[in-house]
Amino acid sequence: MSVRSRRKPRIGLSANFFHADHSRPVFKGKTLLYLDEAMSHWIASGGALTYLVPTPPTTGTTTHDLVHDLDGLVLQGGADVCPRTYGEEPLRVEWEGDERRDRYEIELIHRFREAGKPVLGVCRGAQIINVAFGGTLYQDIATQVETDLAHRDWEPYDQNRHAIELVEGTQLAELYPGVRTAIINSVHHQSVKDIGDELVVEARSTDDGVIEALRLDDGDDAYVAAVQWHPEWMGARDEALPSAPILEDFLERARGRRS
Repeated sequence: MSVRSRRKPRIGLSANFFHADHSRPVFKGKTLLYLDEAMSHWIASGGALTYLVPTPPTTGTTTHDLVHDLDGLVLQGGADVCPRTYGEEPLRVEWEGDERRDRYEIELIHRFREAGKPVLGVCRGAQIINVAFGGTLYQDIATQVETDLAHRDWEPYDQNRHAIELVEGTQLAELYPGVRTAIINSVHHQSVKDIGDELVVEARSTDDGVIEALRLDDGDDAYVAAVQWHPEWMGARDEALPSAPILEDFLERARGRRS
């Protein structure tokens, strides 16, 4: 067995952005890229190494180079997806989102897919995957969807929870045999509206039907999956859906797709 075949899978994490800000007391006027420590630790719990994926410079390193050196991609949560990315204007200024990050992540999604390497989206990651495949979003669930359910509540934040229903016959349902409904956390105010090409719904909110999980079904054995909740924050609470099966499924594919 070669040294390369024995090594831990290398998983790239898409970056959150602090854009250049001349009023910031540190790194004045500089663009910063960062990750959530909990996400890195969650992936490491499955026996993988995590690497923050930078934006490629204008010369030298390319997106192709970054993808070649990694075994899979996880898209983190974070800022809103910009409505202009899917052909709409923001209904409110605070829903402008991060158009630069959108372009960066969409490029990564397509390059990892073309390389036959798995992609897992979390929260915003689920939304940008949907947009990358031609779908659209509700800019704000509270004002655009008929529901009494709070999908985001700042005070409890990741302790805000609700039930979902797993769609029978999907790969996500197969990861949880015997489970039809489950509890997940919920910290998002945008959600999938029109589903992207070749994507299938794997879970919905039981209260209002909001889409909570997606997967690519293109017939080419590509692995692109997404959940609207944050499995990295789920912990070991008995009532919550265990996060390990999602991670294990993703990392199994990453281990099998190394070139």
